[in-house]
Amino acid sequence: MGYNGAMFLGGFEHAIDDKGRLTVPAKFREELLSGIVITRGLDGCLWAYTRSEWEVLVSKIANLSAASRPTRNFSRFIFSDAFDSIPDRQGRVFIPQELRDYANIKNETVIIGVMNRIEIWDPAKWAEIVKEIESDPESMVSQLPDLEI
Repeated sequence: MGYNGAMFLGGFEHAIDDKGRLTVPAKFREELLSGIVITRGLDGCLWAYTRSEWEVLVSKIANLSAASRPTRNFSRFIFSDAFDSIPDRQGRVFIPQELRDYANIKNETVIIGVMNRIEIWDPAKWAEIVKEIESDPESMVSQLPDLEI
C-alpha cells in the first residue's frame, strides 16, 4: 500500500518579485498546472498543495469533530489565510502579504519538496531548521516508532 499522490522532492532558492510573486521551481510546475493552494504551515513556513492534495487535507480536517477546540483552532489556522491560484505562464504564483509576513519572507526564499506538499521558507529560518535536523537524526528517527527504514 504505497503513496500515489503528488510527489515533491528537493530544495531550491527563489526570489519573490516586487509584485509578491514567487517562481515555482520548474521541477514542480507540471504537478501544479491545475492550481496551487498556499497556507500557513507549522514551524514558521508556508505550505503549498496541489488542488487534489488540498482536497485530501480538507477531507481529513472535515472528518474531525468540530466540537473539539483544537480542531476548530487548527481549521482557523489553516483556512483563514489560505490562498489559491493557478501559476502564470512563467510559473509564478502570488503570495499574499499576510502569508509572507507569517513566514517572515522578504525577498529570498527556500522552497523544498516534502512528499505531498511544498514548503516555502525564509532562508535564515530554514538554516535553523536544517541545523536542528542534522544535529541528531538518530534521535529524531527513534521518536518515529512506526517508521521502518
